[in-house]
Amino acid sequence: SLTDSPVTLKILQNWVPRVSPYFDKEHYTYVGHQIVIQESIEHFGAVVWPGALALSQYLESNQEQFNLKDKKVLEIGAGTGLVSIVACILGAYVTATDLPEVLENLSYNISRNTQNMNMHKPEVRKLVWGEGLNEDFPVSTYHYDFILATDVVYHHAALDQLLATMVYFCKPGTVLLWANKFRFTTDYEFLEKLGNIFNTTILAEFPESNVKLLKATVREN
Repeated sequence: SLTDSPVTLKILQNWVPRVSPYFDKEHYTYVGHQIVIQESIEHFGAVVWPGALALSQYLESNQEQFNLKDKKVLEIGAGTGLVSIVACILGAYVTATDLPEVLENLSYNISRNTQNMNMHKPEVRKLVWGEGLNEDFPVSTYHYDFILATDVVYHHAALDQLLATMVYFCKPGTVLLWANKFRFTTDYEFLEKLGNIFNTTILAEFPESNVKLLKATVREN
């Protein structure tokens, strides 16, 4: 039900601003760990978007409600890897996925920020929405407790494939957490389609950044 009133939150400035002419590394602190993210101006997926900050902050603050310890977590469209790194610090078995051209930077950030920690080693894999899901992630082997997605909806042509990917991975018992900056009618149309398929709740809104955080679960008959 979308009737429960969501929490209104603000994205906290919990990264360390650095005076640098280069668009390269951002420093964040979540769950008591400093996380250094290398961005790349060449790809959309290689920049930290506000949805990632919102979801990272929410997971850090709501560990009792969403306990990721020893849970299997899949991030789709992981981008720079910030959310996957936070989930990893929170104790999850993380699989971070994105398009082939983003994987090198994603792998670099994830290994750099998790290498010396006593935690489950995260995995980085290619996932093109809607393509080869059954071959690469057969249902018999892969079941996830949480699917995480941030700022995956914007002006692009793969929205139907994205929805199909969410449907594919969301099994009974799986929780999808999707944070997105809402800018265009297409974003709201996607939200409506999601609501037609899943039980959807808006958990939190970050009005200053136009970000909404949604929880979706499979409708059980």
